[in-house]
Amino acid sequence: MTMRIRKVAVLGAGVMGSGIAAHLANSGVRALLLDIVPPKAAPGEDTASKAFRNKFALGALANLRKQKPSPITSEQSLGFIEVGNFEDDMARLAECDWVVEVVKEDMAIKQALFAKVEQHARKDAIVSSNTSGLSIKGMLEGRSAEFRKRFLVTHFFNPVRYMKLLELVAGEETDPELVKQVHRFGEEVLGKGIVYGKDTTNFIANRIGVYGMMRTIAEMQKAELSIEEVDKIFGPAMGRPKSAIFRTADIVGLDTFLHVAKNCYDTLTQDEEREIFAAPDFLQQMVQKGMLGDKSGGGFYKKDRSGGGKEILALDLKTLEYRSQAKVRYDSLGAAREVENVRERVAVVMNGQDKAAKFAEQVTLDVLAYSSRRIPEIADDVVNVDRGVRWGFGWDLGPFETWDAYGVRKGVERMKALGMKPAAWVEEMLAAGRESFYGVEGTRDTYWDIPSKSVKVVPENARTLRVEYLKRGNKRIAGNDSATLWDMGDGATLLEFHSKMNSIDDSIIEMMNTALDETEKNFRGLVIGNDGANFSAGANIMAMLMAAKSEDFDAIRKMAAAFQAANQRMRYSPVPVVTAPFNLTLGGGAESAMGGNAIQASAELYMGLVEVGVGLIPGGGGTMQLLRNVYGPYAADKDFDALPFLKKVFLTIGTAKVATSAEEAREAGFLSQQDGISANRDFLLSDAKARVLGMADAGFRAPRPTRFRLPGSSGYATIDMMLYDMELNGQVSAHDRKIGQKLARVLTGGDTSPSVLLTEERLLELELEAFLSLCGEEKTQDRLMYMLEKGKPLRN
Repeated sequence: MTMRIRKVAVLGAGVMGSGIAAHLANSGVRALLLDIVPPKAAPGEDTASKAFRNKFALGALANLRKQKPSPITSEQSLGFIEVGNFEDDMARLAECDWVVEVVKEDMAIKQALFAKVEQHARKDAIVSSNTSGLSIKGMLEGRSAEFRKRFLVTHFFNPVRYMKLLELVAGEETDPELVKQVHRFGEEVLGKGIVYGKDTTNFIANRIGVYGMMRTIAEMQKAELSIEEVDKIFGPAMGRPKSAIFRTADIVGLDTFLHVAKNCYDTLTQDEEREIFAAPDFLQQMVQKGMLGDKSGGGFYKKDRSGGGKEILALDLKTLEYRSQAKVRYDSLGAAREVENVRERVAVVMNGQDKAAKFAEQVTLDVLAYSSRRIPEIADDVVNVDRGVRWGFGWDLGPFETWDAYGVRKGVERMKALGMKPAAWVEEMLAAGRESFYGVEGTRDTYWDIPSKSVKVVPENARTLRVEYLKRGNKRIAGNDSATLWDMGDGATLLEFHSKMNSIDDSIIEMMNTALDETEKNFRGLVIGNDGANFSAGANIMAMLMAAKSEDFDAIRKMAAAFQAANQRMRYSPVPVVTAPFNLTLGGGAESAMGGNAIQASAELYMGLVEVGVGLIPGGGGTMQLLRNVYGPYAADKDFDALPFLKKVFLTIGTAKVATSAEEAREAGFLSQQDGISANRDFLLSDAKARVLGMADAGFRAPRPTRFRLPGSSGYATIDMMLYDMELNGQVSAHDRKIGQKLARVLTGGDTSPSVLLTEERLLELELEAFLSLCGEEKTQDRLMYMLEKGKPLRN
């Protein structure tokens, strides 16, 4: 029986320490955040007061509220964090199951702190360091054998809530059971991707990632490319984040970036590419001049606010002066834009013939060769290296996955032609008849294991489930261009959306009905979920605008009514339906998520009814659904006043509010108190399956429809007064007010009074009427058009 981790002490309240504490709190784990007592006081400060002695930790807590993107999933997370200091509160370590050290990267400071930890922590507590490069041996000097057994490195990445990677590094004496326990906790409670590194400088992700960045900088000067050209090449075209190389450095901070590179240069005396880690002159000059990136207001890029503009200037590396960015145009990058599949896209760029393609090929092959030579030095296999770089740097493909996409044999030949040295084991693999690092056997992913010279299954948690596995197992039941129904096994089915952006269209609505036909006949429960980048970004507004422009309102009415009916059918079907939303779940996506009997959401959920932004109100049932969630339990009760509930729903829809986490979505009423949240997105489909089968096993019965007492015209007048004031004060336009009035009419029940019990059906009719009348408005059509062209809402 392993001990549960319920409370964690975080020692050090800087950006990383407070981020770790915040994420523990997000995950329902209590955190005790400690830092030093401030060395000096301002005049008049009471040095004996808690406010002074805990100033650093209290400041960090206040900072968590302000940071963007938010490190907390809800204001409520802050209630799970207690603060203190290293002098008064070390005895409280005895309350904690895990103590994680996040102080300055200074060996002497860490050693002194661990001596104190050993005095105060429980004998069975886990102790870890968030160091990114100091040796475990050094940190443990002078510690007892018992302490060394309970110690490891847990290296989180900033920002902790959003970066998936957690690198674990065991010391020579670390108890293997303890490592397994931290692995489980990190994966299942904190939702992280776990990678095993070794006790080497900067472990896996920073070693390869920073090498790649430094190599790119070294090569770009020879190739005479500008920073914006390099960022265009090593952005989405090569399966990398938009922030690419230099924008990433600006976000991280050039001082931090330089520190990591210097750490590599100083300690990696045996690295055959050590010189690459030596910072070029311009980088050192920039740091001396205080050009540190975002935190100093300018690094490689700088916002030019002169003349009220927001132009983003780029740095000229020769003169260190800012200048306007030049347009970047290369055929290879243009061709890549057309390719959706990231493996094919990367190959298109690397196989191109222009300057950009040659640069991409040169730098990428160099980084791949370097990565191959780092095994077994920094990791035992390709899986840990790829996951580290993917999860820690946000690449779509790790180095070896990229190599597979380009062709392993071809890569080896090109490397040799360019004077690079791939590791001997790569050629041994090819000689053994294996042409790629990864493969597929049955439904599982396999990889080439170097020590055993054989193929092994990629290790993953039993709760990991992907649509891809169902595909490989030929589990398809039915499908069309926009959606597919799969057999998940054990009596559960899965409806997968796969239209562009997973937007709701006629074909998806048709498959929602097919899914229920099949499941009601032959199965026990239905899950709605997918493996896309987003659950669903909303309804297909292109189709809607086309119909509205040609005044085919009948087609719009049919589609909206059919979508309302499909969502209602999900809720009242005799089989349970669980929806599994994640990331963007907007408009029609939110409506299909709220249509089921229960939600199993990913912790990272961005959910909202945003139709007002395109001049509409929800038309697939969203208005009624949110009202049902928020007011439903009390809606038939004479003793409740509807207005406070209506106001909450009105403001949520009327301001197009998007909840920025599953916890916030619960607070807004999109999720109920009983709905589930999966910390790890990889587990979402299997968690949803477990929930739907649990409901079926417990004798599922569809809920009763809600009936609503609503205020009618008096409630409408109250909301309209608020809208009138807002229009007068210039907070909303005349068209905004018109949309608000239509929404208010639906929410207050049209022509009704509190003595009448309105049905869900009646509210859906009112919603459809309002939706259609807005589709006919010219200003709404302008908003739809603007959204399609510019990707942002028009205020008219």
